[in-house]
Amino acid sequence: MAVFVAGYFVGNLNDSDDSTVGGGAFGTTIVVEAPSASPNTIPNQPSSGKFIQYSELPSVLVTKLPAEAWDTLELIAGDGPFPYDRDGLTFQNREGILPDLERGHYREYTVRTPGESDRGARRIVAGAHGELYYTDDHYASFREIIYAD
Repeated sequence: MAVFVAGYFVGNLNDSDDSTVGGGAFGTTIVVEAPSASPNTIPNQPSSGKFIQYSELPSVLVTKLPAEAWDTLELIAGDGPFPYDRDGLTFQNREGILPDLERGHYREYTVRTPGESDRGARRIVAGAHGELYYTDDHYASFREIIYAD
């Protein structure tokens, strides 16, 4: 079983052991098992069908993100090293799409885009409370990354 830890997080995504590593700067730790049986099952879905969510934004289940986003989440959990100089810098939320919180609350990280020679448009923005947001259109829209409680 693969383990995924959300919040500045990540466990072992590819092996069959249950250990988790990381913890990162913000230290929020919620464990989600990646699906290993049916792709239509939602890991650790509570009987209420509700997910932990910090905003009113559209959401994406962490297991539905592209593989490159999982790579970025692993780097965030391990505090790097990051492949791009701007990774880990303050995201200023100039677009006003994310919840309006104090300056410095959000950090941005590049999600590699195959075939791109530069950073591309995909990012993960991480908040100090463990919230995570994904954009694939360079901040024009965001989806909150959710995981079962």
